[in-house]
Amino acid sequence: MLVDVIMPKMGESITEGTIIEWRKNVGDTVDKDEIFLEIGTDKVDSEIPSPAAGILVEILAKPNDVIDVGKVIARINTDSNATLDTVPEDIPLADIKKIQEVKESPKIDIKKDPVVPKNQLDKSKGLFFTPVVMKIANEHNISMNELESIQGSGRNGRITKKDVLSHLKSPGAPSKEFKEVKMSDTVVEMEYMRKRIADHMRASLDTAAHVYVMTEVDMTDIVNYVNDNENLFYEKESFKLTYTPFIVNAVVKAINQFPLMNSSIQDNEIIHKKNINIGLAVSLEDGLIVPVMDNCEEINFLGLCRRVHDLSVRARSKDLRPDELQGSTFSISNFGVFNVTMGTPIINQPNVGILGVGAIKKQPVVIESDLGDTIGIRSQMILSLGFDHRLIDGAGGSKFIEKIRLEIENLELMDLF
Repeated sequence: MLVDVIMPKMGESITEGTIIEWRKNVGDTVDKDEIFLEIGTDKVDSEIPSPAAGILVEILAKPNDVIDVGKVIARINTDSNATLDTVPEDIPLADIKKIQEVKESPKIDIKKDPVVPKNQLDKSKGLFFTPVVMKIANEHNISMNELESIQGSGRNGRITKKDVLSHLKSPGAPSKEFKEVKMSDTVVEMEYMRKRIADHMRASLDTAAHVYVMTEVDMTDIVNYVNDNENLFYEKESFKLTYTPFIVNAVVKAINQFPLMNSSIQDNEIIHKKNINIGLAVSLEDGLIVPVMDNCEEINFLGLCRRVHDLSVRARSKDLRPDELQGSTFSISNFGVFNVTMGTPIINQPNVGILGVGAIKKQPVVIESDLGDTIGIRSQMILSLGFDHRLIDGAGGSKFIEKIRLEIENLELMDLF
């Protein structure tokens, strides 16, 4: 029987996906639920398991193709004795010719043809080289032996585009250089995730009327609390207590008082969101993603600590589900972890607001009291609020960030857990 492999629906609002990598070639045996394909969306890259066991007899979409959800991208022959010689009768003649071409294609003799072919699966060593790796190898005259010697950083030691480019920059690399623009300039294709981030950021700037307000927050009491309780917290929870849950907690309380910041704009309509879903920007090696904490208005402080830690760990290990990267109603970007004092993050569409969190640094501060003014050393942090002026006015944005400041500075720390 012939089984169609379709482009899966990776989320409620996702209508298409991009083929990143086929782990199998036409003619290969594939087991049911074996990972044989990697696809990407504007939210996340995902490994796709095979829907059936059999022979992969046809691949209809090549890497970098953008395919609509529901479209057929491959076919698997599930007959127990299936081979490329036993092609089902319902496969079109044109497809039979494609399969036959793959079957009859000559094997590569490295001694006679030292340059890597367009596509290659070295079964003897279990190595799979993606089309983009093949392209670079051909352009720079890298032999198969040389390609196999490169240390792979991808899954299961797979050699990635970055690995090959790094190899070309190393001493003793092939003499053919990158495509030259000027004498020392090189051109490298933008990575898939970076393309999606670029499109998303540009669309946000073209859509929202960005305005920013900033305020300084005294974090001294929270810093002291974390320092005093971090060991006990780690013993109980097996992860570190960080400042992020304190920020999220204050944002949720501020949104409860100013619910318009939890809205979105669609055409000429304002959509008031029922739940508070906080998106947390997480930096990755090759870009960033924004996993979402749903229904934060229902979570206590300890729950926020656990959710923040869980999402951060799974985001960096690329273990998030696609639906965990959508549906945010307000976002937080913490660039303070990179020791940056202040920034102006771009609004994460379709949100109308985003909070930028700067680094906590000790500063001399004027302390006012009934006994007079004094100067003390305090742990200060700058918050920046970006909001969409199409919906949020300056007064509303200012009141919102002031509420966040008051919630942070006046938090009852003894009642947290």
